[in-house]
Amino acid sequence: MPAKRVLVTGAGGFIGRWSVPSLRAMNFEVHAAVSGHTARVAPRELEGVRLHAVDLLDPAAAAALIAAVAPSHLLHFAWVTTPGVYWSSPENARWLEASRTLLQVFLARGGARVVMAGSCAEYDWSRVGRCDEYASPLGTEGGEMPAYVACKLALARDLASAGRQAGVTTAWGRVFFQFGPHEHADRLVPSVIRNLLENREAHCTHGRQVRSFLHVTDVGDAFAALLNGELTGPVNIGSDEPVSIAALVDLIATQTGRRDLVRLGAKAAAPGEPAILLPEIHRLRDELGWRPRFTLAQGLTDTIDWWRRELHAVRMR
Repeated sequence: MPAKRVLVTGAGGFIGRWSVPSLRAMNFEVHAAVSGHTARVAPRELEGVRLHAVDLLDPAAAAALIAAVAPSHLLHFAWVTTPGVYWSSPENARWLEASRTLLQVFLARGGARVVMAGSCAEYDWSRVGRCDEYASPLGTEGGEMPAYVACKLALARDLASAGRQAGVTTAWGRVFFQFGPHEHADRLVPSVIRNLLENREAHCTHGRQVRSFLHVTDVGDAFAALLNGELTGPVNIGSDEPVSIAALVDLIATQTGRRDLVRLGAKAAAPGEPAILLPEIHRLRDELGWRPRFTLAQGLTDTIDWWRRELHAVRMR
């Protein structure tokens, strides 16, 4: 077996696909677990890898996949992520159980290293501004946690415990805010870009929220570097370039030449939305030694260009 054979789940998804080119550059033999549709119409980012169409929610299918691939490394992204659905979806519980099964089978067959994708939603947004992996509180104080948060926190605990028991190194990448090609059209960045490119008003909130955004190519590359390294435990995957939502939207509007179409304050901000939500990235930057390829402005240029091509292709059909 090759020294580094990785199974990437959710490899056709927004982040998963962008981990694959970096993994190949790191000399991994990449096997991609994808949906049946993705296996039939593979995206460019998955060229040169072995595709496996599989329903990971089926325990027998997941076990058969691990047996067939015999991976030394596991990079797990697959989860329910549909905007407006994932936060409270009952599918979260199914993905928690499926992820536990995948982990158990992988470890039982001698796997060497596991990295799984978590979320900045695991932090208690009512009590943090900058989120530190070990110092910041997790979960939601008072009340019931959303299903997505509860299930991600449970899987993070299970991953660390199972790794210790098996003597295998594990890491948990907490993803902050990302953007880039192939993002769901209803998300903030693509929705603003599409509206402005199609000469429509872009309705936004007041825009005073402070966040940081990382181009998805860099998010995928950071996960590949994390898998290829030896760092363990939770690691924030994000940018240290803070920006207000208003300033982010203005950057998009300036690059598209349509500042006249931006309507700040036209939408209400979500209840309980934190004023500041930023990652501490000392583990990613200093311990892993990882650096992004894109600045925010460069990443927006790349994303706007991609959407221009996509919208042009749609008009040509």
